[in-house]
Amino acid sequence: MAAYRKIDTKSTQLLEKIRENLEKLNDKIDVMIEIQKHGQKELPENLPEALDVMTLLSLPDHLRKTAVTLCKLEKATADEVAEQTKRARAVESGYLNQLVIMGYMKKERDGRKAYFYVDREET
Repeated sequence: MAAYRKIDTKSTQLLEKIRENLEKLNDKIDVMIEIQKHGQKELPENLPEALDVMTLLSLPDHLRKTAVTLCKLEKATADEVAEQTKRARAVESGYLNQLVIMGYMKKERDGRKAYFYVDREET
């Protein structure tokens, strides 16, 4: 009897994990549908491995826009990204730093300017 309970508990845990994964997948499909509705002109053709389509889809809209813009520019300051996205420099600086902390972007300083870029060689 105890063996059946143990199996039943494992089955329940497995089903819960499957449900969670299906919900995550469903969220990603919703984002993909939204992108299709609004066109794919946002996505650059040669995305680096660190920022593949699924990674971009998992990002919130505001960070995705910043990441896609930086991919197009390849290496840029927060000012240059803000110019493209039509958002404030401070906002873009915050988003770019979030992407650096998340490990999707790199940051380097040249004097007083901070340059952000996607490391295309990293896997």
